Amino acid sequence: MTDLAQIKDGLDEIDNQQSHKMIIKIVGAVAVAHLLNDLIQAVLPAIYPMLKANFSLSFVQVGLISMVYQITGSLLQPWVGLYTDKYPKPYLLPIGMCVTFVGILVLAFAPSFGLLLLASAMIGVGSATFHPEASRVARMASGGRFGTAQSTFQVGGNTGTAIGPLLAAICIVPFGQYAVAGLILFASLAIWILTQVSHWSVKNAQNLSIFKAKAEQTKLHGQKLVIALSTICVLMFAKFTYIASIANYFTFYLIHKFHVGLQTAQLHLFAFLAAVALGTFVGGPIGDKIGRKAVIWVSFLGMAPFALIMPYADLFWTTVLSIIAGLILSSAFSAMVVYAQEAIPGRIGMVSGLMFGLMFGVSGIAAAGLGYLADLNGIEWVFKLCSFMPLLGFATIFLPNTRIKK
Repeated sequence: MTDLAQIKDGLDEIDNQQSHKMIIKIVGAVAVAHLLNDLIQAVLPAIYPMLKANFSLSFVQVGLISMVYQITGSLLQPWVGLYTDKYPKPYLLPIGMCVTFVGILVLAFAPSFGLLLLASAMIGVGSATFHPEASRVARMASGGRFGTAQSTFQVGGNTGTAIGPLLAAICIVPFGQYAVAGLILFASLAIWILTQVSHWSVKNAQNLSIFKAKAEQTKLHGQKLVIALSTICVLMFAKFTYIASIANYFTFYLIHKFHVGLQTAQLHLFAFLAAVALGTFVGGPIGDKIGRKAVIWVSFLGMAPFALIMPYADLFWTTVLSIIAGLILSSAFSAMVVYAQEAIPGRIGMVSGLMFGLMFGVSGIAAAGLGYLADLNGIEWVFKLCSFMPLLGFATIFLPNTRIKK
């Protein structure tokens, strides 16, 4: 058997094995790399107010920057996953981060709106290669604790997303656009980590045991599979439209409604994103015990009351309610990713790429759409509209059960 075929067997099918313990070193490494990757991504929306002022952008143009970045990532991710399911490319991880590295430099020194779009596209390409492959490695090293591994991987990304605005407020906004170039330090560290992870994948994939039986018990077919994937799409739309409203426009909302400064608004955004990072880890381990569907139910309907009240609260309670909403809602994504992986075993790269790609696509389209609505109706109207999104969580009732009956 060739090395390529051995790698393919390990990467495609190791997710079905249950006898190995979680390889914490590898899961931790991809989680740290996810932190660094998403930290870089999160700086972009965090500096939108600065870019808006520097380039005299409208809300629509701000939304377009986000849309180009998100759509670039979303369209490529499923194809990257599908391709690497058949032809494993473990070193695609550090290569993708090199593209992000170049995108950072373009963003730091861009003199025009067109180059801002190019920089956002390059960062999107880097993310498109990172997420499906890194998610595959996390599952590969999970030892059967799929939810825990996926949520550990995801909490790394959410932690980076939370740190990004804080870093922007402290190190970039006070010094201007050129300070963005400092992010290449984080990209360089990520390149080194992902190179080591790729070495591990090549060395160990062929030596790990393969078990398919349990995965086949969770596989969905025909109409059930169509219903499951359609429902997941609805839930992803609800979750990431709401997240996009906060991640892209919360600072504008706070500045407009409560007349706070940019750095203060970014600290409030950090509080929300930190809550998202903290809540993310909860969904995985609980989902391993009680099932993914139960976690999704609690995640959406549990946070709905807080989301509905938030547009009518003062500054203090707006922050408190946003933290609670982020904490509860964030548990859903890991559960949805693992649910889809269980429904279509053997296509881990494609499923991971589809899920992360859908996340990017919904977020990008929502960012542009919400920016357009904000220009027409005002930022407060947009937040009132988005407060109803968690109610789409009632669609969870249509999800078929994938739990193995014991």
